Amino acid sequence: MLNSNTYVFGFAFAVTVIVALMLSGAATVLKPFQEQNFLKEKQENILSVVGKVAPDDYKKFDSYIQSIVIDEQGNEVKNVKAFDINLAYDKKIRSKNPKHPLRYPLYIFEEGGKKTYILQLAGVGLWGPIWGYLALDEDGNTVKKAVFDHKGETPGLGAEINTDGFENQFQNRKIMNESGAFVSVQVTKEAKSDDDPHNVDAISGGTITSTGVSNMLKEDIRFYLTYINKSKKV
Repeated sequence: MLNSNTYVFGFAFAVTVIVALMLSGAATVLKPFQEQNFLKEKQENILSVVGKVAPDDYKKFDSYIQSIVIDEQGNEVKNVKAFDINLAYDKKIRSKNPKHPLRYPLYIFEEGGKKTYILQLAGVGLWGPIWGYLALDEDGNTVKKAVFDHKGETPGLGAEINTDGFENQFQNRKIMNESGAFVSVQVTKEAKSDDDPHNVDAISGGTITSTGVSNMLKEDIRFYLTYINKSKKV
């Protein structure tokens, strides 16, 4: 009986070790492909806000897009790649440590002599992280397009932030009021009309996620404006 139990435990241990090694090996082999797919998805999201949606456009990303990193004073940070910035992680650390510096990835698309600034956004919804990209006209005021996504918002409610119906509302919205003060774009149940320059309709039943989008926009856009306003003076 003892020998039988020893054999069973030994066999189970051996199987566990073999499976663990196989999983570890598979993870190692698949990691480069996973990273490549993640990069492709990110490039496609960025290009989508400037209308570059052909299947192979991501392969020409560097010819379309200038990628830089800026600090909180609107200065360009050298020797740091935009894709190496984990904005959501940095903001989480910042919430616990106010001295933790924030650096923002900024993507610039130029066509026909006009620039489009693509701002990366990161925030928190009801159940977890939300994020997005917002294309801002070179006037530093007019939203050309916005795309959003989430990790685990409720289907039919907060998850609606990544639908055309929600995202299309942001087109031609203004982030400055008539006095030139930054007011962002608010996601609210009190949007006055489709022509309201600073507000879009909140998601029905998705109040917390809608508030998360509003907060994300207000927190992140203002950091980019310092750089954009400096660029306009050059």
